[in-house]
Amino acid sequence: MRRPDWASATIEIDRPSTARMYDYFLGGSHNFAVDREAAQAMIAAVPETPLIAQANRAFLRRTVRFLAEAGVRQFLDIGSGIPTVGNVHEIAQAAAPESTVVYVDVDPLAVGHSREILDGNERAVAVQADIRDPDRIIDHPEVRKLIDFGQPVALMIVAVLHFVRDEDRPAEIVARLRSALAPGSYLVLSQACGEGRTSTEWAEAYAIYQRTDHPLHNRGRAEITRLFDGFTLVEPGVVWVPEWRPDSPHAVEEAERSIYIGGVGRLG
Repeated sequence: MRRPDWASATIEIDRPSTARMYDYFLGGSHNFAVDREAAQAMIAAVPETPLIAQANRAFLRRTVRFLAEAGVRQFLDIGSGIPTVGNVHEIAQAAAPESTVVYVDVDPLAVGHSREILDGNERAVAVQADIRDPDRIIDHPEVRKLIDFGQPVALMIVAVLHFVRDEDRPAEIVARLRSALAPGSYLVLSQACGEGRTSTEWAEAYAIYQRTDHPLHNRGRAEITRLFDGFTLVEPGVVWVPEWRPDSPHAVEEAERSIYIGGVGRLG
């Protein structure tokens, strides 16, 4: 496989990447043949997959607008992926130019491309780190440069935790990140849920993602809700993502088919 000019020698191009597959679902161009093959297999198993990814991305945009209107001016987006239209910094800084945004991702391509987009933006930065090491994120000098943990922060963990194994204790990861936040901070979280889809669909999805750099781990609504422990849920609570303050009533049709469940919680 020929390596594109935009892919450095450190980026693995012969194994599907969940970040690059998601980029493909959203209509992006930063993906390889191996990613497209896996993504197309996922679409064959669940034809609505691109629409599902778009619904989750729309959820992120709505929550950022909500938080900006609530007065939040610091955004920490962990597992941010490869940038596409409607990034957190675009929405937040359009509403409040003084907003600061830190993107965190483990994928070097996602971080590298983010840095290209953010070049010249002194109030946004991209950092390479793993959500499974929350202390490294909290203590990272580039994070500390833009995020004052003594003031409210929007902690964004969108479409990430279904790539974290139960053995890695996702609830403890969220709790550690929560412990660094000041009162008035918010958690925005979504993740794949095992409800609303057939066992056959999930079996096919599992098999496809087993081939990637991050296999899939879905959780039920009760497990996802417990990730908000310590936060007060904002209405309408933990719901299918199209149901979270939709822009249009048509957006909630067959919401249970959206795979992702999410919500917003406030600390203190």
